[in-house]
Amino acid sequence: MSTSIGPNTKVTLNFAIKLEDGQLVDSNFDSQPATFTVGDGSLLEGFEQALFGLQVGSHETLQIEPEQGFGMHNPSNIQRLPRTQFEDMALEEGLVISFQDPTGGELPGVVSRIDEQHVAVDFNHPLAGKSLQFEVKIVSVEAA
Repeated sequence: MSTSIGPNTKVTLNFAIKLEDGQLVDSNFDSQPATFTVGDGSLLEGFEQALFGLQVGSHETLQIEPEQGFGMHNPSNIQRLPRTQFEDMALEEGLVISFQDPTGGELPGVVSRIDEQHVAVDFNHPLAGKSLQFEVKIVSVEAA
């Protein structure tokens, strides 16, 4: 009897994440498969849940909606900061800037708008609000 993916399983798989238009975001089909244990934080919970029930040899393309993926785009995650905070930087829309969060970790933000006094920085995940195609090929499933 083969083991299905679920709680307390260790999974080895190849994967590709694509936008709905087919644009590739990430893939390991051209390299070594990845291994993770369900619940270890390697994958977002919504991606893990989508895998539940799959077995060795399964090759599927799963639809991941924003609520199960990187969340919805949140307008309150766009901050307007004084342009004076960026005096030594060549600013342009789309520029990714690393900020320090209150806990000392790094928080990337994307410059979304620039005017004379302010710079709008979007702290939403770049994939927030996007439906994704999650192609997986299950290589092995075992008890964790």
